[in-house]
Amino acid sequence: MEGLAVIGFVFGMMGVVALVRLEKLTKTLKERGILEENYKEE
Repeated sequence: MEGLAVIGFVFGMMGVVALVRLEKLTKTLKERGILEENYKEE
């Protein structure tokens, strides 16, 4: 049972890291003019 908790924690942390990287990418693309400034994620 503890193994499942560890696996869940690891996947959760991977999700957080992916979200942070996505936010950084979106910001960078807006700064470079590739994305419109009013771009909103769906």
